[in-house]
Amino acid sequence: MATLKSARYRVSGGHEIEIREAGTGPAVVFIHGSGPGASGASNFRGNIDAFVAAGFRVVLPDLIGYGTSSKPEGIDYTLQLFTDTLHEALVAHGIDRAVLVGNSLGGGIALQMTLDHPTFAEKLVLMAPGCVAEREAYFVMPGIAKMVSNFGGADFNLDEQRRLIGNLLHAEAHHLITDELVAERFEVARTQPKDVIVRMRTPDLSPRLGEVKQPIFVLWGLDDEFCPESHARLFLERCPNVRAITFAHTGHWVQVERAAEFNRYVVEFLR
Repeated sequence: MATLKSARYRVSGGHEIEIREAGTGPAVVFIHGSGPGASGASNFRGNIDAFVAAGFRVVLPDLIGYGTSSKPEGIDYTLQLFTDTLHEALVAHGIDRAVLVGNSLGGGIALQMTLDHPTFAEKLVLMAPGCVAEREAYFVMPGIAKMVSNFGGADFNLDEQRRLIGNLLHAEAHHLITDELVAERFEVARTQPKDVIVRMRTPDLSPRLGEVKQPIFVLWGLDDEFCPESHARLFLERCPNVRAITFAHTGHWVQVERAAEFNRYVVEFLR
């Protein structure tokens, strides 16, 4: 895998955001989703080399509360907090325009950042993006129920971490859950406060989708148990410039479960 360079930036609230990157060329910012142990590198490891080889500067931030970024306790983790701290860090990192690639919560952040800073995003690539329905609508999804765990407790262990990762993938993709991936995410999860999950607050951005004028590429797994694939139609109906693709036998992690196809289709879209 390409060597990742790291940088760290202090943002509003005294928090710090870690950014890793590889490659040169136009910036492509990969924004990871939520969940115990999530980080930029672990969520997009199967995509980095393909985009570097295609001539892009791959930027992998860790959101506040995740990876090696600050993990404050006793606060609400709002979409605006994620978006503002990430945008500040990216600007400090020297990025004033980029393609935003977001999975799940990361997709919601990409949308919010585009609405807040319309000239910042060149294009959007969204994999099962969240924040396009009321928060309660997601709570009835089967994947959310399966994510109930002892995360944040003393008895949280590697087996539980492996089970949580498995919930994100279609059963046919469980061979992709390596010991290294489990260990990597477990090390992050052990440092995260429960507030990251239980005090996450996300709005419904669907009424504002028509404001997003940038080209959008939406990718979704038909068997996603967290963000319903039917939400792809919201983008097709409301945004002026959208293409969408759905994968059968695929869960919540298109970029992992269908890495080769994802890399090929998205590079073509960006070109």
